[in-house]
Amino acid sequence: MEPSAGASRDAAEVLRRALAGQGAAVAGAFDAVVDRAGMAGAYDVAWCLAAATVGGDLAPGAWSLDFPDIEDAAYEARWVARFLSAYANADASTGAALFRAAQADGHLSNCLHTLAGSAAATVRRRVPDRL
Repeated sequence: MEPSAGASRDAAEVLRRALAGQGAAVAGAFDAVVDRAGMAGAYDVAWCLAAATVGGDLAPGAWSLDFPDIEDAAYEARWVARFLSAYANADASTGAALFRAAQADGHLSNCLHTLAGSAAATVRRRVPDRL
């Protein structure tokens, strides 16, 4: 799935705010996306954040990500691990199902915030000299 230019810009804004440690601003950025583009827009931004986390040099194929003790982790951490796995495997239907499940469970906002934090931590680790 190729993200729209708008989703890429929105994801960059969410990531910028997450890198700055602006938790409330991250939530506000997602709220603005939902107001403008609905939940589909928020999903597209989440998919872009997964791309930023996993990276662009992933060879096609079946991937298994190692998340030790994931079943003991908080809902949001399990969700992010599974969402990143869906992205790594180019499995947008699983990503969408995870997104809808988190929404139905009342955890979507926290999941998106955790995803943004994970993306920011990964970017910091990859390019510490630029930040």
